[in-house]
Amino acid sequence: MTDLAEKFDLTGRTAVVTGGVGLLGKQFCRTLAAAGAAVTVVDIDEDETNRFAGELEGEGFQALAAPTDITDPEQTEAMVARTLARFGRLDVLVNSAALDPKFDPEQISKQGANAFEDYPLDAWRQALDVNLTGMFLCAQAASGAMLSQGQGVIINLCSMYGLVGPDQRLYQREGQPPQYKPVTYTVTKAGVVGFTKYLATYYAGKHIRVNALTPGGVFNDHDDEFVQRYSARSVMGRMAQQDEMNGALLFLASDASSYMTGANLVVDGGWTAW
Repeated sequence: MTDLAEKFDLTGRTAVVTGGVGLLGKQFCRTLAAAGAAVTVVDIDEDETNRFAGELEGEGFQALAAPTDITDPEQTEAMVARTLARFGRLDVLVNSAALDPKFDPEQISKQGANAFEDYPLDAWRQALDVNLTGMFLCAQAASGAMLSQGQGVIINLCSMYGLVGPDQRLYQREGQPPQYKPVTYTVTKAGVVGFTKYLATYYAGKHIRVNALTPGGVFNDHDDEFVQRYSARSVMGRMAQQDEMNGALLFLASDASSYMTGANLVVDGGWTAW
């Protein structure tokens, strides 16, 4: 019987994390690195990508900065090529990059109310391009290396709003114009589940496992009113802390989940259990 700790060990493996300087992306990069993996940090923010990869290296981890627009196939191919040139292999792809509209005053002034009736077509297309096409391109670019190695793991980040519709009451404020979680978020995140199942079955017999990870709401300096409303709606009575997806992510990335593919691991504090 293999020692349990060995199943979570990623020593000698290489992981690519898109959205690598985002709220969860940074957590995922650090978790995979701490488990022994070399990590390629992928994000469109070039300065922050370089800074964060440098920070990881300064802490003694193996890290590569790969600023990338994941909607550009040439850039995603180049990102994979850089990873292979630096580390020699690609074992884990974490598709974490996505557009997720925030509900702070600055963002609301930019994104508008997000009402479905007049939701802009360009915003719809942009969300599809980043949240789905970008995931498609990264998986496509990484799959060649995984097939050559004879193994690989792909983890696609979903959302509880890809499983159930948003509770729009959370986003309303008394005395203020109505705000809505946009249609694109639910549609694209629901698409992630279908994409995951497709890839898992497509790679049957090829030793490439593909699973989804579905987080619930993660606290990120939300205002007290939102936190109270969210917490009242959650089975566990609170939002997730920023490190509470790390265990699930490592489980999916490692041999601890070796008999798991085509699945969706939901870590939402019971939100979708009601």
